Amino acid sequence: MKTNAFAYQRPDTAEEAVRLAAEGGDGARFIAGGQSLLAALNFRLDEPEALIDISRIATLRGIERRENRLLIGALTRHAEVAASPEVARDLPLIARAMREVAHPAIRNRGTFGGSLALADPAAEMPACALALDAVMHVLSPEGRRQVPAAEFFCGMYETALEPGELLTGVEIPLPEPGARHGFSELARRHGDYAMAGLAMMLGPRSGGVPSWARVAFFGLSDCPARSAAAEAAILSGARPEDCAAKACEEIEVFGDLNADEATKRHYAEVMLRRELTRLANDEERTA
Repeated sequence: MKTNAFAYQRPDTAEEAVRLAAEGGDGARFIAGGQSLLAALNFRLDEPEALIDISRIATLRGIERRENRLLIGALTRHAEVAASPEVARDLPLIARAMREVAHPAIRNRGTFGGSLALADPAAEMPACALALDAVMHVLSPEGRRQVPAAEFFCGMYETALEPGELLTGVEIPLPEPGARHGFSELARRHGDYAMAGLAMMLGPRSGGVPSWARVAFFGLSDCPARSAAAEAAILSGARPEDCAAKACEEIEVFGDLNADEATKRHYAEVMLRRELTRLANDEERTA
């Protein structure tokens, strides 16, 4: 199929982009990497009246250290994030997860912010944003605002972005020394969307247990979801298998063409148990 006819606009600044979006109303769409939007257009799943190409707005691209935080511009390509020594050193969870994002051709075009704004429930970066307690920087004609990741993902391809708002970047606090990460994903083939996945951050150990825990699953529900029950079990010092049994206690899990609900719950439990066991074994080896 072919796309519908639409106007094409290519602004030079983020402010101009949101002004054009406001003028276009519900019929306007931002496009950057286009790895998801172009497919939707070709299948007529979306028929915008205008595409606003933000790909040459330089201020929306790059990786910058700001004291104890790392700011990743929304237009930074997945491949750039994966190759960044700053990300590898300061945010190893994202570096690890990037190896599972689609395929090289897509990583070379797809953008970090685009993945978050699309909010595909089976995508890696939204879950990593939850686990890392990221903050989204948003621009609208009314000004700028910040949205915590915990409030940003609202449902199936649904975020807290209002019509015409633009995600400009993501600010991620750097985990303190001693923090650890865990990541696991199950897909039919490497690069496919996840049937189930886990992104986890644990704080430095205090009194034999982590000082804090953030456990986020993807591919299970209509959006990435943290498991408060599993986090509480981890902080209580429970065994990995007992923590894993709590993985989906408060998460509404949906079956799909890949696996039914019970199977996805099993995947989540196995992933959490394995990652907690791996981290425990690593600690024993380095003790």
